[in-house]
Amino acid sequence: MTHVLLVRLAAPLQSWGAMSRFSRRDTHSRPTKSAVLGLCAAALGRDRTAPLDDLAGLVFGVRADHPGIPLRDYHTVGAGTYPLRPRDIITDHRRAAAVSASLDAATGCHFGHHELTDWYGAPKKIATDPSSGNLVSGELSRTALITERWYLADAAFVAGLQHEDKGWLEEIAYALEHPKYLLWLGRKSCPPSGTLAGGILPGTLGEAFAAKRLLPGPGGDEDSAPRRGPWAWIQQPPSTPGATPVRDQPVSFDPLRRVHTTRWEIRTRIAIAPTATEWDVIP
Repeated sequence: MTHVLLVRLAAPLQSWGAMSRFSRRDTHSRPTKSAVLGLCAAALGRDRTAPLDDLAGLVFGVRADHPGIPLRDYHTVGAGTYPLRPRDIITDHRRAAAVSASLDAATGCHFGHHELTDWYGAPKKIATDPSSGNLVSGELSRTALITERWYLADAAFVAGLQHEDKGWLEEIAYALEHPKYLLWLGRKSCPPSGTLAGGILPGTLGEAFAAKRLLPGPGGDEDSAPRRGPWAWIQQPPSTPGATPVRDQPVSFDPLRRVHTTRWEIRTRIAIAPTATEWDVIP
């Protein structure tokens, strides 16, 4: 008999990159299998180069209780200048030497014999601003790089991990609540909120998704109209009619050799049972 571990993925921000590049970091509309297995591997204390056979063998599904709202974060990198901060100059002999050389060339003064108390900030490269004659840090001629990063705001998902070995799922559930490494939902700026590991239920992913709820019951709040069940994406064998390919099956998380392959899934509505129980907490 198979069992399913349910994993709650909720936070103010989540980001599940699928086709990210440096200037544009996207997010998938839902958690990917690769990301959720990476979360489990971190909780278990696995090294990135460790084999993934046991984790990759889990059958994966995800239910979108609250799909969230796409949020774009605008970034600029580089360019501009920053005033110098005395502490950084004093504690870094290389910066002190650069300041001394710049002062000597600009004013005839040497480091230690010049007023530095009006300079603050986080210096990198030190130069003299030709327009003002002040010492600044940064690259005066560099053009800023514009990047954008996408997140899901106020989203809540339930991921499911299905396997025949209940003991293996219990080990993962315990690790998620007692992680060896820090956990985040797709990006380091997105720590999870609340409990991650929920109950371990007998049966399939579809049955487990129908038996547990995060949000109010099938009829919604008492004064609201009934709502349709949430969408779920459930992994299937490749020969399943209607299944579509998704390239998020991890083979290796090794930073020097990241490898992913294709798995298959179907999208379906989940009818939350009227008798569905509240979220369980793994002690």
